[in-house]
Order: sequence, then C-alpha cells, then structure tokens
Amino acid sequence: MDKYVESIYNGIVEKDPLQKEFHQATYEVLATIEPAIIKFPKYKENAILERIVEPERIVQFRVPWKDKEGKIQVNRGYRVQYNSAIGPYKGGFRFHPTVNLGVMKFLGFEQTFKNSLTSLPMGGAKGGSDFDPKGKTDDEVESFCTSFILEMYKHIGQFLDVPAGDIGVGAREIGYMYGTYRKITDIHGTCVLTGKAPVYGGSLARTEATGFGAVYFSEEMLKTKNHAIKGKTALISGSGNVAQFAAKKLIQLGAKVLTMSDSDGYIYDPAGIDDEKHAYILQLKNVKRGRIKEYAEKYSGVTYEAKKTPWGVKADLAFPCATQNELLGKDAKTLVDNGVIAVTEGANMPCDLEAIKTLQEAGVLFSPGKASNAGGVATSGLEMVQNSQRYFWSFDEVDEKLHGIMVNIHKAAYETAKIFGKPGNYVMGANIAGFLKVADAMIAQGTYA
Repeated sequence: MDKYVESIYNGIVEKDPLQKEFHQATYEVLATIEPAIIKFPKYKENAILERIVEPERIVQFRVPWKDKEGKIQVNRGYRVQYNSAIGPYKGGFRFHPTVNLGVMKFLGFEQTFKNSLTSLPMGGAKGGSDFDPKGKTDDEVESFCTSFILEMYKHIGQFLDVPAGDIGVGAREIGYMYGTYRKITDIHGTCVLTGKAPVYGGSLARTEATGFGAVYFSEEMLKTKNHAIKGKTALISGSGNVAQFAAKKLIQLGAKVLTMSDSDGYIYDPAGIDDEKHAYILQLKNVKRGRIKEYAEKYSGVTYEAKKTPWGVKADLAFPCATQNELLGKDAKTLVDNGVIAVTEGANMPCDLEAIKTLQEAGVLFSPGKASNAGGVATSGLEMVQNSQRYFWSFDEVDEKLHGIMVNIHKAAYETAKIFGKPGNYVMGANIAGFLKVADAMIAQGTYA
C-alpha cells in the first residue's frame, strides 16, 4: 500500500481501535482505490481521503420501550450520516444485537460508494439499534419503533436523510416508524422512509429488489465468461428478504437453489427449492416467523445442519445473503475446491478479506456487495422518484428499471477495472467507480462541504 494511503488507514485504527468492521471496510476500499489516488493528484491535494473516511455526522441516543410484562427496557440507537456530497443521506436501519458504532460506520461508508454506483443522487448513511426484534410480540416491536422515531425524526427528512429497512427491519417495522413520524410531524412525508407498503406510498418490486438485483449482477458477470444462470446449482445463505428474492429470481431463471439458512443452521435440498417450497419459506419466515429447520421437517430428503453455514455443499454459484463476515477464508477454499465459478455478495461485506483474496486468486468471478447488493437502495431511489411525482409505476416497469441499473453498475465496475489494468477485478472496479463520483463532488463543493 502507498505510504500516504497507508497513513490514512493507520490513522483510522489509531483513532478507533475497537471498530474492526470499519477497519476492514476502509482497508478494502483504500487498498483498491490506490491507483486512482496516484493517477489523480487532486484527490491528495484536496485531502479527500482524510475527509471521506470521517462521517459528516453521528447521532447516538437511548431508546426506552416497554416489554410485554410492562417493564421498561433500554437499547441504544444510532444514525451515521456518512456523506451527502451527491445527495441526501440514504441507507437502512438495522435492528440486531450485533449493532454498534463500528458496524454502523462500516455500513455507512459502504453505502456511500454503493449509492454512487447506482447513478442516482443519494448520499450514504446507516443507522439502527442493538434491539433484537426476533421473538418479540408486535406490541413490543411497535413500542420500540415508536420510541426510536421519537428521537430519530429530528434528524431525517426527504431532503436531508431518507432511511429504509435492513436486517431486522421489514414492512412491519417501517410501518410503525412511518406512522409515528407522520403523527409527530403532521406531514405525510412520503419520501422520509422507503420500503413502505404500496398502500401508503411504497414502490412495487421494492421488497424483491435487493435479491433480484444480486442475481441480475451475477448474470452479467457470468456473461463475460459465456455462462448462463440456467442449469446452474446455487447456494444461498440467509432466509430474510435478500435471500428469499435472490432464490425466487434464480428459480425463475432456471437455476437449482440447494440451500438457505438462518442463525441456527442451514437446510440442504438436493432436489432444489421450487416455487411451492419457496412459497412455504416466505410464509415460514415472514408470517409465522419460524426457523429454517422447519423446512427440513416438512419436506423429505432435506438435510438440516445446525450451527453451520452452507459453503461445504458443492455448487456452481454462491450467494452469501445473511450478514457481514459469514464467508471466511477457509470457506472460500472449500468453494474453490468444489468448483464454484461465481460468488455474488447479497449482504453487506459477507466475505472477509482472506476469502476475497482466495476467490480472486483462483479466478472465481466475485462481486462486492456495494455493487451486487445495490438493487435495494436503487429501488429505494426509484420509490423516492415516484413519491415526488405522486405517480406509481407497475411492478414490471420498476423491475425493468432495476435491471437496467444493475447492468449499468456491472458495466461501470467492469470497465473501470479494465482501465486501471485489473480486468475482472470487480472489487477494484466498483470501489474506484464509486469513489470518483463522490470525490469529484466533494472537490466541486469546496473545502467545507
């Protein structure tokens, strides 16, 4: 790593030594955008790296709420408004026990470049809480969401910061938060949250967008090697929103989906998850809020492995769609040994640095989440457009626009990697392409913007 770039990274570690996920995310970006920093001196002269690794604003607050016994519980809430150079802050809320400031900073940093890649005018942010909605009643979740927005409403708005959902935040949580925001402000702020239900301003295809987008990106990668998704076998981790709709699109395109998982373990269905089984998973996870092992209890021939990830199963394609650092170096080696040809990140940073290196050195097609995971925020941007014009598109119209955005993101990452002498390196291509737009906007707006 260039000495100047290395000094920026060392400064991050020195200032915040415990924020390991943030260190990992910044190292990956800084190491890959180094050629652009060397080629264009203006970025060093304008201290872009020093500025871009620091969030513009961090909000941290307590969230008191009542549980089903009437007892007051207290969680911690965050909003990291990372960078607004190209548009209002945009990024999801995550409700999960692993949420802390370092995780929020890593996600906000990643979101900045991801949003840039979509070509839509959106800055980067992330927020959430260490609250765990799993196992909570609807009344408990509503109590928490109401308390969360009682503070958060001061810091968001359609021209300032437009949150969405993430892990632990689905249609139920967005509904409770939006309703509270509307009651507090007396404004039908249709653009203040995305991922809303269509009946009160949401976009069709938003629920499907992240999973669909990951598959669209994977399809474009495979085309560069004259492969198609049809006839391929696929591993998916997770069983939440991203995993569910990555599976649906893969099934539609003729792939055989072999696995899905949750935090308790994974299921392996050698016959493949078909439309009927997929509908059962949607009902199980979204309505019943059950565990994936129930799938193995319902369908014969299915194996359930407790407390394990699916990366030991032999397949052509892999889609890590659960959470950060779920696919490690040893898992990547297993995938390579088993003949995987493409790994597409559906979650945010699900592969650690060793895994990425192993996959790239083996010649496996690999896409970073900031590129292949961008379909969700892209469609959130399309939801904002529809809200602003008070007119809504059909499912097929939104899906067509999403497909076009993902094709263009792939093209930007692929062509940028070629320009900088690393054809096929989607990590470098996506990072540099996303960085250049944000950095040029920062320079154009001056030192204090």
